Amino acid sequence: MLSFSPKKNLSILVHFLGWIMLCVVLLLLSPLSWRMGEINLPIQYWFKQAFLLGTLIAIFYSNSSLVVPRVLLKGKNYLYLLIIILGAVIFYGMIVYFEQISGYAKEMHATFNSDRPFNPKKRWLPGDVFQLLLYVISIGLSTSVALVEKWQKDESVRRELDRQRINTELSYLRAQINPHFFFNTLNNIYSLTNLDVSKAQEALLKLSRMMRYVLYENQKNETLLSKEVRFIEDYIELMKMRLSSKVRLEIQIDEPKEDLVIAPMIFLPFLENCFKHGVSSQQESNILIKMEIMGNTVFFETKNRIFPINQDSPEAHESGIGLVNTQRRLSLIYPEKHRLKFGKDDATQQYWVTLTIDLG
Repeated sequence: MLSFSPKKNLSILVHFLGWIMLCVVLLLLSPLSWRMGEINLPIQYWFKQAFLLGTLIAIFYSNSSLVVPRVLLKGKNYLYLLIIILGAVIFYGMIVYFEQISGYAKEMHATFNSDRPFNPKKRWLPGDVFQLLLYVISIGLSTSVALVEKWQKDESVRRELDRQRINTELSYLRAQINPHFFFNTLNNIYSLTNLDVSKAQEALLKLSRMMRYVLYENQKNETLLSKEVRFIEDYIELMKMRLSSKVRLEIQIDEPKEDLVIAPMIFLPFLENCFKHGVSSQQESNILIKMEIMGNTVFFETKNRIFPINQDSPEAHESGIGLVNTQRRLSLIYPEKHRLKFGKDDATQQYWVTLTIDLG
């Protein structure tokens, strides 16, 4: 069965209305300007107008469907120009031939100039110029329509390719984030098994809840902000279990009041870096994690000191792909709708991150 999209239906309607307007101009407005109440136009005139309209329609669609795609869009510009010129000659010859076989010129002369002798070799120059002008207009409009349709098709293909590329790239980035996240988390639980088995068991329960979030939500393009906030809180609670009394956490996280949606696990690399670099077993350390939600805007901030990582720790050999991936995800998902800044304060030896995302 044939199916018509709204765009295709609209295109058909526009073409139909356009030809209706041309019919009105050729068949009604022009004769009305000739004082039709006083002049009875011969039947040959109406045959000529119908023939002219049909010829223009054939020229329009032949040019837009055949000549432009197969000649002009192939880069054969001179051949296209030659075809257009030959088409004009053929069009003019067809009009002259139709007038001769239908007796159009003789009948029109009798209608408008009955007091003068008829000369079959003499033509009305303004009428020929007007007909050739209609040909040029038909060629120009059909060429423009064909080029616009080609541009729209190319643009649609380009957007589809961009969408597929972005989806593929995001899937790849998410696939990188998951092992990175689980590596750090399992390393934390491994450390707990040497200190407190019950805490390790509790950590595994929390991890299983977080894994459900990763398995079901991280495979989607977006999730509820409220779910992302609960994931962050679970992650922080999990990290608390391995922290000593030397670490002071300052957590300020707003509860989402609306059903806002966000890309899943977008904040995780910043949290990981806080606990990876901001914790020391020898010195006092402070970690700030703050999230404010104002309308459709989320403001996220972290601050932590930077301590050297034990070279015997598996974390020391990580390349930091989490932060790089997050920057790339933000640029793909929230172009022009996010602001990410980060840096190090040399005076306090604190590393800070601020991220603002407009979810509207």
